[in-house]
Amino acid sequence: MSSKCESRNPRTERRSEGEARIAIPLLRRAALLRISLFGFVSARGFRLLDFSCRRVFIFLSLLMLATATGACRRDMFQQPFSRPLEASDFFQDNHMASRPLVPYTVARGHLDADEVFYKGKIGTNLVETFPFPITREVLERGRERFDIHCSPCHGRTGEGHGMIVQRGFPPPPSYHIDRLRKAPVGHFFDVITQGYGVMYSYASRVEPADRWAIAAYIRVLQQSQDTSLTQLTPEERQQLEGRK
Repeated sequence: MSSKCESRNPRTERRSEGEARIAIPLLRRAALLRISLFGFVSARGFRLLDFSCRRVFIFLSLLMLATATGACRRDMFQQPFSRPLEASDFFQDNHMASRPLVPYTVARGHLDADEVFYKGKIGTNLVETFPFPITREVLERGRERFDIHCSPCHGRTGEGHGMIVQRGFPPPPSYHIDRLRKAPVGHFFDVITQGYGVMYSYASRVEPADRWAIAAYIRVLQQSQDTSLTQLTPEERQQLEGRK
């Protein structure tokens, strides 16, 4: 006598249980609707026999469909939206989801009325002095920012032999050539802000105060390579000789 073994699929059983859980509330809702319909018809003095079975069935089906699907709208959870700067045909002037800025718009907190501090210029002329006193703390900050943002190309000493240059990038000019030694300090601030040649703008990466700090540190690098012993005090000479 042979015995047959029946295999059970757990996934099929779980699916059947889930469908049953969904079907039971729907059946209850249909039953309540049918009872409500019977009460409405009885209260009005009509009998179901006055209607054809086909019309009653269509009416009940439409009522159940409207009730079952009325709560399935997810507009509040999945609202349509557009990403900033995404292409869109809604606006015909720029074909983008974002609207262009109104001319002469100024962002809150960015009036930038101090032309010397924020542009390094007075009109079209580059400034030759710093807009605030240069202290040791400012120079330390400038050295830190210079080592992070500038030394990969310009090198730690400003000679233009940074690691990126050693790997094939076009070398920048040395800070120690006569042209840059005589350049006004506003030139370095302007180059950091606007970019120059293959160097892109660092305005979005370096704040204005840090740009001035970097410009001050560049002046220190220039003086370190262009200062004679006669310009040093006796104490500074002793200090240098002690390091030797």
